Amino acid sequence: MDIREFTQDNFENEVLKADKPVIVDFFATWCGPCKMQSPIIDEIAGERSDLIVGKVDVDENQDLAVKYGVMSIPTILVLKNGEVKKTFTGLTSKEDILGAI
Repeated sequence: MDIREFTQDNFENEVLKADKPVIVDFFATWCGPCKMQSPIIDEIAGERSDLIVGKVDVDENQDLAVKYGVMSIPTILVLKNGEVKKTFTGLTSKEDILGAI
């Protein structure tokens, strides 16, 4: 399982310039629904080597959260070729996330 930690410092190279679709989970350690979302994100990362899966801690990377309009968490972005294709807010099923790829 390869879950990456995205930060303001690596977001451009790891996400925007990625050669695969990217799933980004915006979360906070204190967030209950984020803790429920985490195993779903982990499962996707473990099953899909054709995707890049990672997380952004909104408390440590507030600029990224603002840039992508994250108003509540968890928020999941699906990006292809550096462009946001789909945004999910709140607890989201594995099927919905993968359906957006």
